[in-house]
Amino acid sequence: MAGYHEHFVRLASAAQRRHLSDDALLVHIKAIHAETRGGYGWPRTWKELLARGIRVGKERVQKLMQLHGIRAKGKRRFKVTTDSNHDLPISPNLLNREFAVAAPDKVWVGDITYIATDEGWLFLAVVIVFSNSGMSLKADSGDVSRSVG
Repeated sequence: MAGYHEHFVRLASAAQRRHLSDDALLVHIKAIHAETRGGYGWPRTWKELLARGIRVGKERVQKLMQLHGIRAKGKRRFKVTTDSNHDLPISPNLLNREFAVAAPDKVWVGDITYIATDEGWLFLAVVIVFSNSGMSLKADSGDVSRSVG
């Protein structure tokens, strides 16, 4: 066999060894999709495949993900829950930014907020107690056994 012909035979066999079937590539794509909990679309999945040493074209990754319905989860939009347009009575500002108090345990300030976690919503209530020696902070997650003192 001539050297010219052998060269092309070697190139073809090397390409076959390097080529990954669609099914095998799909296993890698699904693994990345599961690891990122659906957070990666095709561009980041393709970059992750390259980082793992799997040489594949981005169009092929895009096409496989599209054919098998593998999509990134979109980010949830922030929903404002405060309604300032109401006719309900508003509590007066009794403190009027006077944080220096004469006697302990006379001024308390509190607020509540909601924090989104993987397990659901966490309700955080904070109470600040002002005294003549400073202030103390108390927080409660709703479970009395886990309250912070």
